[in-house]
This record gives sequence, structure tokens and C-alpha cells, in this order.
Amino acid sequence: MTEKHLLLIDDDTEFTELLTQYLEPQGYIIDVANDGEEGLNKATSSNHYDLILLDVMLPKLDGFEVLKRLRTSHLTPVLMLTAKGDDYDKILGLEMGADDYLAKPFNHRELSARIKALVRRMAMLPSNSAQQNLKMGDVELSPSTQQVRCTGELLELTGTEFSVLQLLMINQGKLVSKQDISEKVLGRKLAAFDRSIDMHVSNLRKKLANYSPEEKIKTLRGAGYQYLVSSCH
Repeated sequence: MTEKHLLLIDDDTEFTELLTQYLEPQGYIIDVANDGEEGLNKATSSNHYDLILLDVMLPKLDGFEVLKRLRTSHLTPVLMLTAKGDDYDKILGLEMGADDYLAKPFNHRELSARIKALVRRMAMLPSNSAQQNLKMGDVELSPSTQQVRCTGELLELTGTEFSVLQLLMINQGKLVSKQDISEKVLGRKLAAFDRSIDMHVSNLRKKLANYSPEEKIKTLRGAGYQYLVSSCH
């Protein structure tokens, strides 16, 4: 297995040392940054990272500012590390383009599972190239290039948003449950009160609405989502 390169941005040096010792034997190369400024510089450097672990509370630049600036140029998967029970941080992180979140203190096995799921999803993207393009109304999704266009305009989607949209489009007209989306896209079961799928769909809706007024993703309350059969032919 090729070693995966992770960037850990956290100001707790004892925590970063323990986490590095835990993850390195699992086949990960770990780079560490102890403040937001250093983290952003490393994240946007020539190094290719398979995943960024990003703490919210950081000196110089907080985690949200790092994520905001990172997303202007990079779509590297980001796992936000938030305070236990702070739903505001979780929702804001997802709104700003984080792929998933985990509340501190967390079980190391849970962290390992989240990392594996996100890295595996990214590793599977090349296999998308064999899949056919999806074109529905004014939306066109290309698995081979990982690009989505709406009315001909390129959408800046994170890898998670792309995967959610692809799953919904493949199942056009059918109900796709939040549980299904979570398992197939995030690689984990959806916990009670987990808003992550809602936020990814909300981000998708906003980005699509920038170019097309037509509703494309319908919420079936308590059940899941449905990609609507387009009225355009």
C-alpha cells in the first residue's frame, strides 16, 4: 500500500505527538503544524496531502479561517476537529467546505476509521473514469474529470459534494436516505442528530442555485433526498 500523506494542524504539541505515534505505524506520513498560519502555508505548498486534520481553536489563524482560505484554491479533504458538543462549530465547518468532523476528545479507533473512509474515497476517484458522464437538464457531471457544470459554468465542489451529487443523480427520481448517503460517501453510519449530510446537500443547493433557479434536490423530511427529474430535455 502506498503511504498516505496527512497534515495535522493543532496547537497541542502533546496531542500531535501522541497522534503521530498512533498513525505512523498504520502507514501514514504525518506533517504537523502548530498554528493556523503555518498550517495554511503547508496545506497550500507543493506537498500533496491526502487529508488534512484541522483543529478549530488555533493561534494566528483559527481553523475556520484556514479552511476558508484553503478552499479558494485547494479541494484537499478536511476532517475538522471540534469541541465536544459544539454544534455551531460542526455546522460552520461543514458550511465552509469541511468534508467531515470529529469532536474532541475522541476514540482513536474512530479517528482511524474516519481517516480511512475519506482517504479510501479519494483513492477510488480514478475508478470513476470508467463511468459515463451524467447529463440531466442543465447539469452535467463528469466522473473522469471530477467536474460538474451547471448551464455550462464550472462548479467549485469539494470531493464530498461531488460524491453526494453523483449518488443523487445516479438515482434520479428515487429517494436516497441520509443513512445511504453517509455510508456510501463518508464511509460511516449516520449518528443521531448528525447534520453533516444536510449541510453537504445545502452547500450543493446553493452552488447550483447560483446558475440555475430550477429546484434540483428535493428534501423528503425525515426520509432523505431525491434528485428531481428535470423538466428540460
